[in-house]
Amino acid sequence: MGDAKETTRCGRCLCGSIQYEVTGEPEIVAHCHCEDCQRFTGAGHSTVAMYAKKQFLMTGGTIGEFKLIEENGYEVTRGFCASCGSPIYSHNSGNESYLSVTLGTLEDSSDLKPEVVIFSRNRKPWDAIDETIQS
Repeated sequence: MGDAKETTRCGRCLCGSIQYEVTGEPEIVAHCHCEDCQRFTGAGHSTVAMYAKKQFLMTGGTIGEFKLIEENGYEVTRGFCASCGSPIYSHNSGNESYLSVTLGTLEDSSDLKPEVVIFSRNRKPWDAIDETIQS
């Protein structure tokens, strides 16, 4: 009986100086419409896959981080490429063992499908929600 090969996905920033790998499957894939994600991405929402931090390995480049305190008191850290500004990850002090990787930075995310929409109350009217996704 052969061992099942664990999935490894590679990602990078726009300029290519930051590269990373995530191993295994994400806990969840989500669209987030919170106002912070809108500002961070410059779009109506961010799309992220949540992985255990131990599944994430980053190499090269310089990561910049921006920290803010949310209404609920948790600190959110957003990691981005210090050269090109590409958003790479975020993590929340309320769940220290996980981080969320931005799907747009993965080399191939075609097999990942958003399962949930969060903060849909902040959705802009021009940013349509897929009605088949739970919100």
